[in-house]
Amino acid sequence: MLLGPCLPGLYRVARRFTENSHDAEDLLQTVLLKLYPRLDELAGIEKLMPWLTKVLLREFIDDQRRQNRWLRVVQPEHEIENTLSFQTALETVQEAPDQLLDESRTARKVRTALDSLSTDHRVLVIMHDMEGYALEELSGILDLPMGTVKSRLHRARARLRELLEKDAAPPGPRVKVWRYFHNEMR
Repeated sequence: MLLGPCLPGLYRVARRFTENSHDAEDLLQTVLLKLYPRLDELAGIEKLMPWLTKVLLREFIDDQRRQNRWLRVVQPEHEIENTLSFQTALETVQEAPDQLLDESRTARKVRTALDSLSTDHRVLVIMHDMEGYALEELSGILDLPMGTVKSRLHRARARLRELLEKDAAPPGPRVKVWRYFHNEMR
């Protein structure tokens, strides 16, 4: 009951970090298994969601380090999920197909650009710009001074902008990228 209200938000963050539902579920399950023996301690935490996000982030980083030690095979599931989500969007949304195609391409470009960022920068962009964590919260979650969080976020956004503009034809409206950040995986 204590963790129940936090699970959708934690899953969303895990999904954004891992970029596929299976890995997100595994990550969240690992975190929950580690926290289960400590439920009594969790009841005393005042701001539970930021604390849980910090635990999730640390587990994600540890998992990334473990995976970097092994050769990772590219999983076609990621492409299948993208195709299925696009088909679902076509069936449920009453927008013009060319607009949906443009948004799908934009989402793919943003995802590719996010993947190109370092883990530290990607985590900051996801947590601040996509999940809405305040800079003060990020400073606490990441155990970094406020100035470091601000400068890293600035550099991450600049690098993301550079990556997106590199592959872009004439610049399109910024609304599409913003809409992707706030609507994707919610």
